[in-house]
Order: sequence, then C-alpha cells, then structure tokens
Amino acid sequence: MNKSFCSLGLMSGTSMDGVDASIIQSDGETEYRGILDKYFEYPKNIYNNLTKIRDKIKNKNDLKEFSKEIKVLEKDITLFHAEIVNEIIRDTKVNIELVGFHGQTIFHNANQKISKQLGDGKFLSKLTKKTVIYDFRQNDLKNGGGGAPLATIFHKLLINKKKIKTPIMILNLGGIANWTLLGETDDAKDLHSADAGPGNCLIDQWMRKNSKQKYDKGGSIAKSGNINKTILNIGIDNYIKFVEKEASNPLINFNRNRSYDVKDFDISFVQGLSIEDGAATLTEYTSFIISEAINAMPGVRRVVVCGGGRKNKFLLKRISKKLKYSIQPIDNFGIDGDFIESQAFAYLAIRSYLKLPISFPTTTGVKKASTGGRVCKY
Repeated sequence: MNKSFCSLGLMSGTSMDGVDASIIQSDGETEYRGILDKYFEYPKNIYNNLTKIRDKIKNKNDLKEFSKEIKVLEKDITLFHAEIVNEIIRDTKVNIELVGFHGQTIFHNANQKISKQLGDGKFLSKLTKKTVIYDFRQNDLKNGGGGAPLATIFHKLLINKKKIKTPIMILNLGGIANWTLLGETDDAKDLHSADAGPGNCLIDQWMRKNSKQKYDKGGSIAKSGNINKTILNIGIDNYIKFVEKEASNPLINFNRNRSYDVKDFDISFVQGLSIEDGAATLTEYTSFIISEAINAMPGVRRVVVCGGGRKNKFLLKRISKKLKYSIQPIDNFGIDGDFIESQAFAYLAIRSYLKLPISFPTTTGVKKASTGGRVCKY
C-alpha cells in the first residue's frame, strides 16, 4: 500500500476575495478522503491592495515597475496564509504533513512563460514549521504548457471516487472559466482540459467599479437589467477578432489548451450603460464565450458546474440556454462545489512531493507529462 499523506490545500482565486482551505488524506493517486473545508475572507486592506495592483499590471514590464509594492503585498499575503495554517493546526489537532500553497495570481501570460503568484513558500514554511509545496505552474510553462488549468487530475479522482458516469465535463466558474472533459476510459489520454474564457471576472470588475459590491450576488443585478444587443455584438465581434488574431500568430501556441488571464478581457465596450444593463450585457457576453467553447468540444453529453460562479443563477441560466447538453451543479453528486480547487491543490501538493505528474499534453498542452510545485522543508 502506498503511503498516505495528510495535506492542506490553500487556494485564492482570481476573484481575490479570500482563501479556501481544505485538508485531505490521500496517497496522491487513487486514495482520497476529505477532512475539512473552510473559507477565510481577505482583510479589506489586502483585498483593496490586490485589486489595485492587478489593475496596474498590464504586461511583464509592470511587474518590475511595481516590484516594491508587489513585495510588500506578497509578505502580507504570506502572513495571512500563515495565520490560516496555524489556526487550522491549533483548532483541528490534525497532523498536517504537507501544505499546498497556490498563492495569489496577479499576472498570467503563457506565451511569455510568465505566471506570477504572490506568496513566499519558504517564508510560509518557516512560519508554520510545515513542508510547503508552491510555485505549481512554472514547470508546466517551461515545458511548453499553458500553466493552467491544473485541477484536471483531481477532477478525474473525484469522478472515479464518486462513481459518476462518464463521459462528463466539469465546468469551473471561477474568475476565469475552465473545463475538464473526462472520457469513457480511464486512460490519461482520455482526459482533457482548457480555459473557456471569462467566468466571474468581468461581472465582478463591473460591480466593483460601479457599486460598493464585490460581485453580482445570485445574478440579481444582471437579471433586473436589459441586454444591450448592439453593444453585446460589438463585444462578441472584438472577441472573435482577438481569437482569430492569436490563432494566426506564429509566435503564439494557440490550441485547445489555451490559458487565459483576466487581462485578456475588458469591460470597456459596456461603458456608459446603467449598472443593471451593463451587468446583464456582460453576463450574456460571458455566457456566449463559455457556451461556444463547450459546444465546440466533441464527446460532451452532460456538464456539471463548480466554483463560485455556479451561484450566479442568471449566468448559469444564460449558459444553459446556449448549451447542447444538460447542466447541473456538481453538488448534486455530494461534492461541495466551493472547495474543489483548494482540495485539488492539497492533492497536487502530494503528487508534487512524490514527483508524480500534475499536467499532461491533453490538459495544458505541455510537451510531456510534467511534475509540479517546488518543495520547501523548513
């Protein structure tokens, strides 16, 4: 029997609202048991500083220009994660052996082989006296992959453990939307994933700029507005041109495994609309891109949804209307859709520690199956 590890996964997504923490027990392969899931909201100062710095960084040169601000913020984020780990250790009395530390993404450009996650793994290891695995995306990028999405291998484990019938697609509605398609066989070649486009990021950005709310809860603001079809078509036309331009650029590895950053999209085309109409139009725009990506995939028969965006009922309704397939929350199968990503990074920490691959040619476009995060032992 393979050794089983107790691993804590820490995931802070592109919504930048806080940290999901999950403890699992696993051998990094077929064994899996969930132990704890808990959410920790970012303090107001960290949230505000994160959204400000992300808005400032438009390209890799900005990472250097704002390096001092980034360094200060990285320390704050690492300290916050350390508080989470130490609180969990104190309150649960669980013997955590590994910590999977994703960090906070502020810039991602696969073509330039850059993915910047704020978080000092070595510092976190010293503060918590735990073995920390971090910097999960770099090895994939170095080997020709897009650096995302990485939760695919964990999705496969979940589907197998819950004995859910395949083929099935898991749609993760985070800041960026991504999907995993599991085929009928258990072969790694029958496992596919990619980013689909914007998830919550554009709607969240619109709400932050035009109200005191961080997001459109339940999609209620969008539902109360009207979709401006003229402006929507402008946005869709611009998106199609963007895709065609990238697809024809020989310097860009544009394929089904395309990974996106929130900066690949913007909300400028809806400026001037009321908050309700802007939210409605952006929701329709988002649903169009996601549904087009899913409908283009062969072999899909049904879709299950996880991530915070599944709680936006209006967005889900607009996506569902455009899909050829049935769609339902992953929670219907006894899986908590809020903590799949944090559990995934607990699992990826174990696989990284054991030097098992976490990404594959069919999931990120990497040249060959690649191992993941850096291991830091205090």
